[in-house]
Amino acid sequence: MVSAPSEPDISAEVIRRAPAVHHNLSSPVLYEHAIRRHEGKLLQGGTFAVRSGERTGRSPKDKFLIKTPGISEHVWWGQHNQPLSDDQYQRVKRKVADHLASREVYVQDCYVSQDPNHRRKVRVVAEQAYHSLFARTMFVPSTPLPEGQQPDMTILHAPSLELLGPDDGVNSDAAILLNMEEGVIVIAGSAYAGEMKKSVFTAMNYYLPLEGVLSLHSAANVDPRTGKTALFFGLSGTGKTTLSTDPERVLIGDDEHGWTEQGIFNIEGGCYAKVIRLSEEAEPDIFEQTHEFGTILENVIFDEDNREVDLDDDSVTENTRGSYPLDSLRNVYDREVAPHPTHVILLTADAFGVMPPVARLSNAQALYHFLSGYTSKLAGTELGVTEPQQTFSSCYGAPFMALNPTVYAELLDERLKATGAQVWLINTGWTGGPYGVGKRISIQETRKMVRAVLNDWLDQGDFRTDPNFGFEVPLSCPGVNAGLLDPRSQWEDKAAYDRTYEQLADGFRKNFAQFRDLVSPEVAEAGP
Repeated sequence: MVSAPSEPDISAEVIRRAPAVHHNLSSPVLYEHAIRRHEGKLLQGGTFAVRSGERTGRSPKDKFLIKTPGISEHVWWGQHNQPLSDDQYQRVKRKVADHLASREVYVQDCYVSQDPNHRRKVRVVAEQAYHSLFARTMFVPSTPLPEGQQPDMTILHAPSLELLGPDDGVNSDAAILLNMEEGVIVIAGSAYAGEMKKSVFTAMNYYLPLEGVLSLHSAANVDPRTGKTALFFGLSGTGKTTLSTDPERVLIGDDEHGWTEQGIFNIEGGCYAKVIRLSEEAEPDIFEQTHEFGTILENVIFDEDNREVDLDDDSVTENTRGSYPLDSLRNVYDREVAPHPTHVILLTADAFGVMPPVARLSNAQALYHFLSGYTSKLAGTELGVTEPQQTFSSCYGAPFMALNPTVYAELLDERLKATGAQVWLINTGWTGGPYGVGKRISIQETRKMVRAVLNDWLDQGDFRTDPNFGFEVPLSCPGVNAGLLDPRSQWEDKAAYDRTYEQLADGFRKNFAQFRDLVSPEVAEAGP
């Protein structure tokens, strides 16, 4: 296992100096502390509602990887992995450590990775009780570390500390700093809990591939009747959590996994689901968690008098979140490592209404689309976005990929060849026209197609070859109107469909230029 070299334990220093330290408090006790400290409010059913302040999502421009000699040759430097010198990092870390050492702090000892062969101990030192609760929920609570034993990763979490931007060597009053050699993550100026989760995932995306393990921004579940595993890749808004949380299957996890030569394991111990406009009918298991003790609701609106939630209210943010322990769901996989997947599903939400709702991919096409990571950014999701935009995020999670995407693609290629897993593309986006003209494919229809894929019902049917992308599109699917499978037939203006599809294909070609010389000719030619 690749591990950080021995460094002075910064968490031990903070714990020694802090005026009050709370070690590994249970969830009920953390509730009590958080309420007493006015960090949030108790809602109907026992959920705990919090506000993250000005930052209601990740701050990618404030995230840095510390550029040290030991990691420089491995890291995919650029937009998603901004370099910061070790000197600048040490100054900010000292500032954060001194800040925490002057306050009441909450310490949680956890671990990540269900597979014991790739497990890492994580210690979170936080100034707020609800962030300690979040760590306990999203990671796996562990027995306290023996005195003198260092964690593999340490998170110093100081949301109330406002940095001085360039004067502190960073971009703003917030910073998320990852030092892979020290195994330390420093978070200052942001209370958005997702920074903690995704920083650990970024670190695991550095460590695991160097051990020969494919780290995945994916969900995974298992058919309890056959033992067959499925993976679901997808960016936010494509349905990854919704489709993997299936009452007919057993959930391994909804977001972060590792794929070894032995099988699939969940990196986390909890779920962090988007809950805006969550439907009890379409997503009953997740909806239930929004009314259960142990769930943290972040930036969700509620009635102050009766404490009932309003999941349709996006007045604070579209990015409302629910964090809950994985084992609070009904159908959860109870072993450490699941069997190799037989099916891999790549999810996209095409807002242009031209991609087929289901298609079968060759291995080369799978790697092409994995490296492309296509979905659509919708109007209103970001300032200045007034119409749908093509969005490409390599490995379906570029902001969290510490290494060059081709490293993950090569490992995926090895796993697909070794297991014979079949890859499918599922479009959960629009049909009959683009966003604003057509309509979104219903979750019920998408579930029918996913179940047909996972039960091998499409294998014996007839397929057509897509003229732009070359993948195979089924002509029929049990329970699904055949017209839905042919998106061109759903457009009144067929010429407009052809133009739009060609524009999308051209976007793929331009984006893939960055990888064309880094992959095999077969993969380079597997796109439009």
